[in-house]
Amino acid sequence: MSHVLMVGVGAHGHTNPHLPVVAELVERGHRVSYAIPAPFAEAVAATGADPLVITSTLPDETRDEQWPTDPVTGMGLFLDDAVLVLPQLEAALADDRPDVVLYDIGGYAGRALAHRWGVPLVQLSPSIVAWEGYEEDMAEALAFLREPDGIAYAERFDGWLRGLGIDMPWTEFSGRPPRCVVLVPKVMQPHADRVDESVYTFVGPGLDRRREAAWPEPDRPLLLVSLGSAYTDRVDFYRDCVAAFGDLDRRVVIAIGRHVDPVAVGPVPPNVELHPWVPQFAVLARASAFVTHAGMGGCSEGLYQGVPMVAVPQAVDQPGNAAMLEALGVGVTVPPESVTPAVLRDAVLSLIGSPEVAARSAALRDELRAAGGARAAADVVEAQLPR
Repeated sequence: MSHVLMVGVGAHGHTNPHLPVVAELVERGHRVSYAIPAPFAEAVAATGADPLVITSTLPDETRDEQWPTDPVTGMGLFLDDAVLVLPQLEAALADDRPDVVLYDIGGYAGRALAHRWGVPLVQLSPSIVAWEGYEEDMAEALAFLREPDGIAYAERFDGWLRGLGIDMPWTEFSGRPPRCVVLVPKVMQPHADRVDESVYTFVGPGLDRRREAAWPEPDRPLLLVSLGSAYTDRVDFYRDCVAAFGDLDRRVVIAIGRHVDPVAVGPVPPNVELHPWVPQFAVLARASAFVTHAGMGGCSEGLYQGVPMVAVPQAVDQPGNAAMLEALGVGVTVPPESVTPAVLRDAVLSLIGSPEVAARSAALRDELRAAGGARAAADVVEAQLPR
């Protein structure tokens, strides 16, 4: 039995995609230690892994703490977390070193530990990955790294690596793993033909292993509205959704998050439900359309269930994800500044009334379900284990 260490971060969009892979490894007889903040320990334990509870500096989503929208500030949080977490891992595992280290894209302490101990390393990526020519293609989007705050961040990251004896620039350390399992649909990857397949293996999300309480069969077609777990404080948006869909002959389920009081949204018609949280994957199994912020988790679940999507991107990778959904023929983008009830309504009706969108959604659903998921990911991990 091999000892596998998974170094995660305390965020739903990062943790949830890893859990099916961890469960698969446990079922194959491996002992998995999963470094994670306490609020996620129960979800980790449910896979059969041993939670290695760490102290973290990241926002606690379970306490409604918000992530920053400024990119340098957000990147700095992950670096600060790595500085804090690495010595915790070294102390906890000094007499129980792993045979292989898995790490999230933000789990820098995992990669640092593997370098220091000479242990095989595999990244589990819940988002798109770099392609050949990425830096050149994304020069404009990454211009903030050439500003004073970005330069200071790079110097701090490089200094941390030098202090650990890791002879590698921060850009390579954070963005170029030696081996990577990509847990997103390959169709969502920009320039997939320019991704190095000797490093990156696309297996898609392990959603076949997702176990959630079933959502009841609706009495009419169902529309789901959700902005995920990190950008939910949008009361005006929810009011627009009620105005847009309240008179449709549809069951409308709106996940408003824990920051918004349902009373603030106002009165809703009988066909509209407001919830602080819903089992999104289970609801999508009943849905015919999905209004989403276009986080990669939501996009993957929508594609897996064959549900067309109206994307209202909020931040980070979401505008790019929204563009990919449009290019695939299964989505429409509504920029946040363009949201009105009429625009939202027209976008949803354009999708649910299109036979072409329905056919494309079904084809992508079948493609995604055949990609391999957790089983294919576990195969890659096992190939890195010492013989």
